[in-house]
Amino acid sequence: MANYGFFRFLLSCNITLILFGASSGTVCPERCDCQQTQHLLCANRGLQSVPKGSPAEIAEGVRVFGLAGNFIHNISAFDFARYGNLMRLNLQFNQIQTIHPQAFEKLSKLEELYLGNNLISTIQPGTLQTLKKLTVLYINSNHFKDLTPASFSNLGSVTKLRLDGNSIETLNESVLKSFSTLMFLHLESNQLHHIHRGAFSGLTKLRFLNLSDNKQTELRDIFTFSHLRSLITLLLSGNQIRHVGNHVFQNLKKLSKLSLSNNRISVVDSDALKGLSRVREFMINGNELAEIPAGLLDPLERIEQLDFSDNRISRVASTAFEKLAHLKVLNLKNNRLTSLSGGVFGANGVLFNLDLSGNNWTCDCRMEKLKAWMTEVHSQGKLLTVFVRCHHPASLEGKYLDYVNNSQLVSQGNHSLSCVSAHRGQPMESRGGTVLENPVPRRESDMKRGERERTVWVQGDEGKREDGGKLPAEKKKQRKAVSGRSHPTLRGHQGHRKGPLTNTTELSVETTASATEPNSSSHDDEGGVPSSQAPEPAFQERFDLLLQERVRYHEGMTDACRFNRQSILNVSVDHATAHTATVHWSTAPDSGADVKGELMFRVLFDRFGHTPRFPRYVYTEGSARSVALHELRADSTYMACVESAVGGVLCQVAPRDHCVGFVTLSGSEHAGSNLQLVTVSALVINALLLLLIGGAWLGRVLKRRIKSRKSAVHGHVRHIYSTRRPLRTTMATTCATAEFSGYQSSRPLAEVGDLIQFPSDRFFDGGSTRREGDVMMPRFSN
Repeated sequence: MANYGFFRFLLSCNITLILFGASSGTVCPERCDCQQTQHLLCANRGLQSVPKGSPAEIAEGVRVFGLAGNFIHNISAFDFARYGNLMRLNLQFNQIQTIHPQAFEKLSKLEELYLGNNLISTIQPGTLQTLKKLTVLYINSNHFKDLTPASFSNLGSVTKLRLDGNSIETLNESVLKSFSTLMFLHLESNQLHHIHRGAFSGLTKLRFLNLSDNKQTELRDIFTFSHLRSLITLLLSGNQIRHVGNHVFQNLKKLSKLSLSNNRISVVDSDALKGLSRVREFMINGNELAEIPAGLLDPLERIEQLDFSDNRISRVASTAFEKLAHLKVLNLKNNRLTSLSGGVFGANGVLFNLDLSGNNWTCDCRMEKLKAWMTEVHSQGKLLTVFVRCHHPASLEGKYLDYVNNSQLVSQGNHSLSCVSAHRGQPMESRGGTVLENPVPRRESDMKRGERERTVWVQGDEGKREDGGKLPAEKKKQRKAVSGRSHPTLRGHQGHRKGPLTNTTELSVETTASATEPNSSSHDDEGGVPSSQAPEPAFQERFDLLLQERVRYHEGMTDACRFNRQSILNVSVDHATAHTATVHWSTAPDSGADVKGELMFRVLFDRFGHTPRFPRYVYTEGSARSVALHELRADSTYMACVESAVGGVLCQVAPRDHCVGFVTLSGSEHAGSNLQLVTVSALVINALLLLLIGGAWLGRVLKRRIKSRKSAVHGHVRHIYSTRRPLRTTMATTCATAEFSGYQSSRPLAEVGDLIQFPSDRFFDGGSTRREGDVMMPRFSN
């Protein structure tokens, strides 16, 4: 009977579960999903109204109700009356036009309400009054034009409010006063053209404010943002602002990001940025600024990113960025700059990304300091490649400033601007007393006539010969006439040429008749003196050497790819520390003499296998065969590649054949030596431990062997017994034969009391006999 009762109990339980499961299947409204506990999901189901059919006891357990992406037009007073414990309600992307004032009356626990992307134009007063715990409210992308304070009363717990994508035109003073805890406010993409000076007065905790894409025309009221002392991000891009007045941001002590991009700003008052000492990112691109005056950016003490791109800037003050010691990224592309002083970035020691592209650069002597600064910071690995492409003059159009010689900058300079070339501290092409210029090609008519270019050896003292004597009078005249011609001069690069040319101070080019026409009296095209006279025999050897060198220069190597492939050898890295490394390479013998134009080397180094890529370049002069890389990251893998620049042109193919990888040390520079010392010490300690263990083991083995040998020397016999008197005469003869009965009859048998004990250490087991004196005695046994 007991078993029968137990089975009946199990059957009743199963029936109850089956009935509950069947009934639960009917709880979930039609077209909705109730698989997740406390979630009623009805999104994207084509519903035209809020579904009904859930029992009251089931509706009270729902915490999340999703109705987004349907075709609901109205919200009645009874749609959510049974969902008293609801915490999140999503009604986005419907066609809601009206909401009953009592629609949310029972939702006292609601924390998130999403009404975005509907057709709502107004919210009746008191509709949201019961939502005291509401923290997130989305009313974005609706048809709101005016906001009234009664619509948002009693919402003191809201931290995020989205009103973007509406048609709000004005923001009155008391609309947002009830949002005392608001931290994020979105008002972008409206029609705001007027913001009352007290509109944000109650938002003392606001951290994010987006006013982009509105209709504001100016920022001149100092009280508009004066109460936003906790604001971190302020976005004002995409408006119609023309003028930014003084002290308009003065009270924004915590502001970190300010965007004024894509407006029509042409005037920024001198004190407009006062108070922005904590701003790290300032964007004012896409405006109509004509200059960056001195002192305007000085209040931005901690600025890291500046964007002035797509303006009309034609002048930058030399001290415009002087106080910005933390500046890392500066964008000046697509402006109207023609020249820029190199000293303008002298105080920006951490600047690594500078964009100067899209300007009409005039490459003359005014750009000499900028080129020197670029070369210096590139050599230290502190700056990414800066693209400064020359537009003027026509002879340098399309070339990059990195590959233009200082001699070309000076020759194209406007001397009325009083350009001064600071040779001290300049790159290789501007150091020394002489500069190598491109030679003038020979005319085709001269080549047909067999003429060739010759040079005249001239010393510093006028009127003196090489041997110390004075030149003849006619030679003086010839020298003056030749040196006074308007032909371009060929000057020797300091340290570049060898032999007798190293003492040359000036080499003038003269076109003379060939040996086949010694009496020719032809003149050059510029009206020079007749060139029929040949130089003196004393200068003939020097003429030939110079001619050979110049012809070789004309016919030299001009292909950077060919130089990389044939001349660069043995790329290696040594002296790698945690933050620095030295790259070495070598070149084929006499490879530099075959190069036409200036020879430079560029070393590319980048962290291997890291994204995004962060390549850096170091430029060196043609005589260098090593370069030090700085500001590397500790314990990182790097790839360094060496390539050449011949005549300002790089090879378009990546220099993969001349690359080397290396790994920086971790920690300090002495980490490698310390690690080696620790390793050696550990090995020595391990060796000593092995010796001690081996010695202990060996001593134990020897001790055991010695002990076993000692134990083997002594016999195992403990006692030996013998008689002390002759045997008794009376003994049994039944066990003996008749032959021995008479022999033993006279000897009595031994008894226990008659035995004498002897020590056994005199007897040995090593053999069957022992020697005692000279007598061999038989060994006793048991």
